[in-house]
Amino acid sequence: MALFCLTPGGVALAERLRATHPLTCFTSEKLLQPGFIPFGGSFAQTVQQAFSQYSALVFIAATGIVVRVIAPLVNDKLHDPAVVVMDERGEHVISLLSGHLGGANQLTRQLAATLGADPVITTATDVNQLAALDTLAAALDATMQDFRQAVKTINQMLVSQQRVGLWWDSEFALHADRYDTRGFIPVDNLDALPELDALVCVTLRDALPPQTIPLFKLVPKRVVAGIGCRRDTVPHTVASLLNQQLAANHFDPLALRAIGSVSLKQDEPALLELAHLRQIPFEIFSVDQLAQHEYRFPASEFVRLTVGVGSVSQPAAWLMSNGNLMGNTLREQGVTITLGVSDRC
Repeated sequence: MALFCLTPGGVALAERLRATHPLTCFTSEKLLQPGFIPFGGSFAQTVQQAFSQYSALVFIAATGIVVRVIAPLVNDKLHDPAVVVMDERGEHVISLLSGHLGGANQLTRQLAATLGADPVITTATDVNQLAALDTLAAALDATMQDFRQAVKTINQMLVSQQRVGLWWDSEFALHADRYDTRGFIPVDNLDALPELDALVCVTLRDALPPQTIPLFKLVPKRVVAGIGCRRDTVPHTVASLLNQQLAANHFDPLALRAIGSVSLKQDEPALLELAHLRQIPFEIFSVDQLAQHEYRFPASEFVRLTVGVGSVSQPAAWLMSNGNLMGNTLREQGVTITLGVSDRC
């Protein structure tokens, strides 16, 4: 988190907050204290750079000043960092931008609790003591088709006191009480729904039983794919086979969290393109890391001679999923793909 302070009082308040929160503090040259960083060029220029580098920006300043400096930088709620503003006496902490997905509302409450201040939060779901779909999605690291419109629709239904059901697939049901679901109607059985206006389903599945009410599928990013392939395999081939493997195991493509392979493949064009197009991490494992789990799987002497370990996709998937592999390994056209489900939640 980056913190910006513009006055002596702001610097003093920043010192208090640094004791309990992981903050990188910026101020002007004339107010510089040990551990603070001077503005690079100007206050506005420093904010511009920080806007894309930090997940949260905290300002000890007038709200108007903050609005003016961030106005040219604001993009959309899916990508903007949390922005929180407070006065230099620490009496009010305001959630200004990205309250739900960015976490500004939660950060506002945390900072206000530290200071004994008044948290100022204006999002409709929060002021009505309700959960929000985008907050739930962020907590689950989940997404859905047409995310922006779905969030708008469901949150509006909640604050309008319409009946929105929430169903958890079996692998998530045990931990459902960890999440804020205020305002949602619990649903235990998709075949016997209570009276509802819409239904949100938390699941990895690619298909659910059809319903007579609007259904919104919230898909946690839990599926990982260990991939091995011949050098210079056509990118379309790898992408197509991955889709085939996801479908064979009835996973929604949105559930894919990461792909992984051996270090020799860290510059493999097909894998780099796949990670880029899916906007997911490409995790690299050394031969030694994979070799520790090689004994669990059938080995190929050709693969061993080529990359130094007898199996790539299976131990990579094993490491990414903590041993929770799913289905059979796909072996086609010089490509191997093994899926796993991460226990990350």
